[in-house]
Amino acid sequence: MSAHGTGLPQIVSWCWRFVFWTPLFPFVQLVVIEKTMLAARALVLTAFGAGFLLAVAVAGVAKPNSPDERVHQEKPLSDKSHDDHTDFGYDHDSFLGAEQAQDFDKLSPEESKIRLSVIVDKVDSDLDGFVTEDELRAWIQHTQRRWVYEYADKHWKDSDNSGKMSWEEYRNATFGSLAFDSSPTSGHDYKRLIGRDERRFKVADRNGDGELEKEEFVAFTHPEEFEHMKDLVITETMEDIDKNQDGSISIDEYLGDMYEPLEGELEPDWVKTEREHFVKFRDENQDGKMDRQEMRAWIMPTGYDHVQAEAKHLVMESDKDKDDKLTKEEILENWKMFVGSQATNFGDDLTRKHEEL
Repeated sequence: MSAHGTGLPQIVSWCWRFVFWTPLFPFVQLVVIEKTMLAARALVLTAFGAGFLLAVAVAGVAKPNSPDERVHQEKPLSDKSHDDHTDFGYDHDSFLGAEQAQDFDKLSPEESKIRLSVIVDKVDSDLDGFVTEDELRAWIQHTQRRWVYEYADKHWKDSDNSGKMSWEEYRNATFGSLAFDSSPTSGHDYKRLIGRDERRFKVADRNGDGELEKEEFVAFTHPEEFEHMKDLVITETMEDIDKNQDGSISIDEYLGDMYEPLEGELEPDWVKTEREHFVKFRDENQDGKMDRQEMRAWIMPTGYDHVQAEAKHLVMESDKDKDDKLTKEEILENWKMFVGSQATNFGDDLTRKHEEL
């Protein structure tokens, strides 16, 4: 009988399937519960900080609902057409967001120019009086990641006020006394879990001083956002899916990462489609398995660089003397494009007080 034909006694039966802790969500426990007869999952979040113990142990990594959840792909900056001859809707959405775009009307042209001038000084990172394409790209990436930095601020645990977080501070705040519990009675592998976190901590610690500065902590919590962390993301994903630990992903492991059939259930069409995708696209060398290189191609695909394209666009449209860099005057002369583009997170930067920038 399929999941949809399950009787009432099974409907009231719950099965706790997957429980995991991940540094991507520090100090928050995600407990994934699967309601077997409906094949549905719910997330139960139990927040805790220093002084609290993990309520439920880590048994593994939760199955994604689709293979797309494994993919870290840059998304378009807006779903609108990028046609500056029509309007600046694409530029507005890129950094303002559709809801915040209305904030554009709250500032007068004069105030917009004044606040944009303050932002230009921050974009000019080398303080040479010019804004280059690379500087624009870096600024756009920074504003894209602002939510990541704000998240890190909320979960920063610097108990000794040193401006850095040691491994011990993170471990103790996250795991409490369980970090020192070697008792097998609980039946859960805390040692493996803590070891995985410690490995990521060391990779994020770029200067090797054994502590994380704020920028390094951001890389620790969101490794997919930083180039030097991406190999580790590949490793962690391989470990999650590679159940027999042979260093490669078989088609069964690939499908098993996202789907586990109920007894007597026919394979859904979407699973059949993923089976075909594995053979035709994931397994590029057709050896019947997916290696690290193929894993990278799957979860970190290369494609159109929207951030670079926007940076190039801003320079091209504002560079009056065609020297491939912008003065503050050139930017302010074309202020309408910058105010509504990725170069200014208008709903945030342009409405903040100058001293906050």
